[in-house]
Amino acid sequence: MATASGGAWLDRWEGRIEIRTETYGMSVAADGRTARVFAPDGGSDADGRGPQVAVLQLFGALDTLDGPDETAGTTPPVLLRRHPYPVIEAERRSTRWEKAAVRIECRPEAVELSWSVRGSGTLGEVHLLAGRSVLPGGGGYLPSGSSFRTLFSPNPGDPRRLVRGAGESAVVGVVGDARPGRGHWFFTPAPLCLALTTAPAVEDPGRPVPEGWWSLAVDAPVSDMTFTQLAYVPADGGFALRLDYEGHTRVDGEFRTPAVVFTPGSPDPYEALRRYRARLVSRGSVPAVPRPRRPDWWSAPMFCGWGAQNHEARVTGRAAQALAGQAEYDRYLAHLADQGIEPGTIVIDDKWQLQYGTCEPDPDKWPDLRGWIAARRERGQRVLLWWPAWLWEGLADELCVRNPEGVPVALDPGSPVARKALEDGVARMLGDGPGGLGADGLKTDFTARTPSGAALTHHGPRWGIALLHQMLSTVYDAAKRVKPDALVITHTPHPSFADVTDMVRLNDMLRLDDPEPDAPIVPQMRHRAAVVAAACPDLLVDTDDWCVPDREQWRAYLAAKPDLGVPALYYSTHIDRTGESLGPEDYAALRSAWRAWDGRRRAHA
Repeated sequence: MATASGGAWLDRWEGRIEIRTETYGMSVAADGRTARVFAPDGGSDADGRGPQVAVLQLFGALDTLDGPDETAGTTPPVLLRRHPYPVIEAERRSTRWEKAAVRIECRPEAVELSWSVRGSGTLGEVHLLAGRSVLPGGGGYLPSGSSFRTLFSPNPGDPRRLVRGAGESAVVGVVGDARPGRGHWFFTPAPLCLALTTAPAVEDPGRPVPEGWWSLAVDAPVSDMTFTQLAYVPADGGFALRLDYEGHTRVDGEFRTPAVVFTPGSPDPYEALRRYRARLVSRGSVPAVPRPRRPDWWSAPMFCGWGAQNHEARVTGRAAQALAGQAEYDRYLAHLADQGIEPGTIVIDDKWQLQYGTCEPDPDKWPDLRGWIAARRERGQRVLLWWPAWLWEGLADELCVRNPEGVPVALDPGSPVARKALEDGVARMLGDGPGGLGADGLKTDFTARTPSGAALTHHGPRWGIALLHQMLSTVYDAAKRVKPDALVITHTPHPSFADVTDMVRLNDMLRLDDPEPDAPIVPQMRHRAAVVAAACPDLLVDTDDWCVPDREQWRAYLAAKPDLGVPALYYSTHIDRTGESLGPEDYAALRSAWRAWDGRRRAHA
């Protein structure tokens, strides 16, 4: 080894560039096409390297709507600098771009890769750690190779599993629903940080494994995340990453992708998430959020009526949304009060509104919602209103993202007029003056309905994750202007969304459209809470409560809630899925769990 640089040993051998740090080893091929990455198990082979964990494909493919990006030639890697750490660049000849290259930053603790192009085009799919070759000797799509056997995604999917095989796919983004292959909507977005290990059959990701974990993360300011999702695409003995820009990011001149950071040495995936957040903060990719002392009432146990609405719907045959009215909520809360259960915060769920987009109460359900909220305040309780992101019912089509036929598919926060409508709606829901309902905050839902599709039209340069952040930022800032202590709840535990939320909701426990939806819920909810704690440690956690498989599991989760976050109760008299009634022992357990939580939060006040 010839040179010490920033904690990395650097050498050249037969055209290769060799790097070795205390945490990994890497060899960039002489043709600039691949890089072999090794574990830091010093001395396990003749070169003093540990076992190989991956062969990274360096081409990249930044496809445009006009066609795919293929590689017709490569050049040897060039060492751009040695200090404070080695930086390597390898150019390639692209069939789509005037110039294309990959940059590899060999930091002491991680390998950081990014891909640049020069030219003009509108981005479609962007493939990283993979590419298309039209070179002699074997062309086509070339993914990276790996020795990994287990994959961890911070984005919950199948509630039965916390990890999956490295040969399975994973998606982190802002699009999803109940249809097959799209059931990754619980966190939108989760941290863009996957974790991989060579260890097989990992059952509990919270327990360290001897092999350790490597994280594979996308690092960029949220304004640069103009893609809808990051996809981990498995291959036979390998993988690739894909960013879906969907034709809404135009390149005229130079463009560089978000960085992909490949980091070894985490004992478990949650530590990988903590390191991911720390790196984003240190680089300024996460907005600084000066947080004043949070009001004590934010941490009070909550009651949300959605589970009770669903039970009543099951019994009466009416739609659950038809039961979000004053008479029903008075009945739910009166029964709980008779059992000695007095929630500090009440969430009025779907659908208290006459129309989703206008945020006006349905007068048949709520003859005087403003007066009802004021009466609850006099009892020492606070009221949040359920608010569905992206839904435009009652607003003009011109305020919406639209398809080629002019049909609206979502509200368009890129439109100044639409942003004004959002601000007016927030003022209506939270304002204490004339025309305001006087609510204390918002429970934000449906963020997975972020618009998706190359044929859609909208205002402004933002799309995907960046567009969702713009919407939530508009709502959050308006809420704080109207009521500085307003509580805003979302299910967006990405560190870059910490400036648009006060509390992260763990979301629904089950995917009810699965063929066999029932699953053990406590491990799943502990996992989700651990993701939030690692990625957004300054935010409160809403533990949620719907939809439990049965009363036994509801009791088990109730006992676990004080360790996870703010206890949320969705039921009043019965479990909606099974029709099982809550008895005296259940209400006693509720009172006990809420007392336990109250003791914990006061001890840490």
